[in-house]
Amino acid sequence: MKIVEVSHRGPQLVAQLVAVWENSVRETHLFLSPVEISKIKNYVPQALRQVEHLIVAEEGAPVAFMGVEKGRLEMLFVAPKERGKGLGRRLVQYALAHYGLRELTVNEQNPQAVGFYEQLGFITYKRTDCDEQGNPYPLLYMKYIP
Repeated sequence: MKIVEVSHRGPQLVAQLVAVWENSVRETHLFLSPVEISKIKNYVPQALRQVEHLIVAEEGAPVAFMGVEKGRLEMLFVAPKERGKGLGRRLVQYALAHYGLRELTVNEQNPQAVGFYEQLGFITYKRTDCDEQGNPYPLLYMKYIP
């Protein structure tokens, strides 16, 4: 498995990453309806193009990715077939070592992700009742405590 930061974010790569995002979200964000997922999907290409550091794990094609900006994990998604193999852990550890990762936000309604980040040393310091768009999805703000 190769982990690389990508600077060229062309249409083909963005489309592949959106597919990873969608498959991952459908598997892990069970609190979102298919309509809500479709709405959010419209914003994913822009987020992929704009995040400061876009890191992709690939095995012939992308199977996971994360975005890091100013020490903050902005996104982390792993293809369902790759979950449970340690790839998410490798990506977070890579971000800790190379990009000064110290904070992230996670949906409280995604308990697997919350537990994953807790196992890696992140603790919750703040909770909101709604997401950043005002939708009724509680968020947990977490900091890395080595």
